[in-house]
Amino acid sequence: MRIASLILCLLAFCTAGHAAVPPEPHGLDKLAAYAGSWKTESKHVKTTFSQAGEDTAVLKNDCWRSGDFYACHQIVNGQSGALVVFQYDAKTGRYITHAIPANGGGASDGVLTIRDNVWTFPWSRVINGKTIYFHVINVFSGHDHIEYREEYSTDGKHWVLMAKGRDTRLR
Repeated sequence: MRIASLILCLLAFCTAGHAAVPPEPHGLDKLAAYAGSWKTESKHVKTTFSQAGEDTAVLKNDCWRSGDFYACHQIVNGQSGALVVFQYDAKTGRYITHAIPANGGGASDGVLTIRDNVWTFPWSRVINGKTIYFHVINVFSGHDHIEYREEYSTDGKHWVLMAKGRDTRLR
């Protein structure tokens, strides 16, 4: 199951003769869009790195913000999956992620970029001495719907679909 897997810091300035620009919301505030419960529907494609199949799940993101940290306890079908802690890097406009699995396994670090309604979670793994690139791209269409795809690449340019699906917010 994918961990859902997250723009500018609060900053305003005035210059002589110009009105103040209202501040942008803190980058962490954007992450609240994924809080709550979601029905996920996925279709997986058989590739070197994925098996064919379909699945549905209920994903609950129990999220909160404390200072410069945003955290989400991700619960899949009633089972604790991971605690994901986000930090916002205003210089790069990216989110640094720290995922701590509920099963006691080792934590992993990653990044998230948000551009308008598109959230991208990239990562890579070295397999048999070769770097393989992966990403999950979430496209929000309104407050309650997300279309997503998971892909891999051997060169970081040409991508192969592994899975696609949708998340719908539950009420």
